[in-house]
Amino acid sequence: MSKEKGKLIVVSGFSGVGKGTVIGKVMEARPEYGFSVSCTTRDPREGEIHGVHYFFITKDEFLAGIRDGRFLEHAQYSDNYYGTPREYVESLRDEGINVVLDIEYQGAFQVKQACPEAILIFLIPPSAETLVKRLVNRGTEDHEKIGKRLARAVEEADQAPGYDCILVNDKLEDAVTDFLAVVDEPALGVDHYEKNLAIVPEIKKDLQAILEKDAF
Repeated sequence: MSKEKGKLIVVSGFSGVGKGTVIGKVMEARPEYGFSVSCTTRDPREGEIHGVHYFFITKDEFLAGIRDGRFLEHAQYSDNYYGTPREYVESLRDEGINVVLDIEYQGAFQVKQACPEAILIFLIPPSAETLVKRLVNRGTEDHEKIGKRLARAVEEADQAPGYDCILVNDKLEDAVTDFLAVVDEPALGVDHYEKNLAIVPEIKKDLQAILEKDAF
């Protein structure tokens, strides 16, 4: 009997919402899941390993991959390209492995177009104030960069309705439990979507007010 094909789960959300933390806990809870390794044309940073952190390829190789349809999604940031290799993801899914992607909304919608069965999950904070506090408390970026991330969040808020499921990351354990439940039973995503969709415009409005007042 052939294995049931693994599911494809795409995770997006505001910078600072805790995507990496939620995904990390999901992978701890379900070690049988796979996390997609992206391709990039940028140089490896210290400690990064080819095939573990990224597949590091040349620009010519990447452009050839675009032409040949070898990416589920791709985007260009600054002078570098990033993309999700189709063959790598599909080989895992053919083994019955659920694969998680952590990508922004442009790529998420590309994946949905290529794989309509993909489950798109958008993570939001419980409030704009919580998001600001998380970004500031990270202590990794200056005021200007935090402002840019908040402005980006305002833009991303408009894309949340295009996802299959909207989850609030307030208490980490609850967010992980909800995440796994939606993957196991995708129909549950509709309930979370309908419950949390109304929060998104409120967060956007509050973020705009915070940015206008420079109150962060």
